[in-house]
Amino acid sequence: MTNDEPSKTASSKTDSSKDALSSKDALTGDFIRFMLDSGVLKLGSFKTKSGRMSPYFLDAGRYGRGSQLERLGGFYADRLLDTLGDGFDVLFGPAYKGIPLAVATAMALAKRGRDVGFCFNRKEAKDHGEGGVLVGQPLRDGDRVVIVEDVTTAGTSIRETVPILRAAAKVELRALIVSVDRQERGKSERSALVEVGEEFGLTTLSIVNIEQIVDYLKQHEVNGARLITPELDAAIRDYRRAYGAS
Repeated sequence: MTNDEPSKTASSKTDSSKDALSSKDALTGDFIRFMLDSGVLKLGSFKTKSGRMSPYFLDAGRYGRGSQLERLGGFYADRLLDTLGDGFDVLFGPAYKGIPLAVATAMALAKRGRDVGFCFNRKEAKDHGEGGVLVGQPLRDGDRVVIVEDVTTAGTSIRETVPILRAAAKVELRALIVSVDRQERGKSERSALVEVGEEFGLTTLSIVNIEQIVDYLKQHEVNGARLITPELDAAIRDYRRAYGAS
């Protein structure tokens, strides 16, 4: 073996690492642009459900076309495969917003060679036919379940549905994935997403987070314009100082 060979191997590993990072950055940018094009990500001044005035707003209800849902499912699928690989068996979509997300993600995974089950809950138990609360693939003991949500959750829907999942079978709650982590404090100084993960022993994932969105839009033009003006940048910094997780 020559002295050059080890350095070539090290260079190859470095190039591979750079390629992986570049691919991840590209996926982040693609998803941010997709949200903007779909009218889901909005910048300005918005009043949230909690009464806060936020400089950005995420409205997942704006996904309204089949082509959008197909792409969205692909983003979720890629994030899951990149992080968990084959370490899950069933997707669960909490009613109502989580239902189309779980279905779209399951379809995207099947196209990528991972045919997993999916299920979701009814808001009211069915009292005829086979009855029950869950719809879709029946849960079995040992199933590794991923919960699919839209944006960072305060945990309300999770707290409602975890008992349902555990009543159905002795499942392993493998992960919770959301499209965007707003990185806002929960009951403590930590983010609401982290708190939910720790409460239920879940791995928590997001396709992107607010920090990534802001950094990307500072560095890239969208349709020839810089969307984050100095005034908006200051408003975002103030908002994150007041409500952001440490």
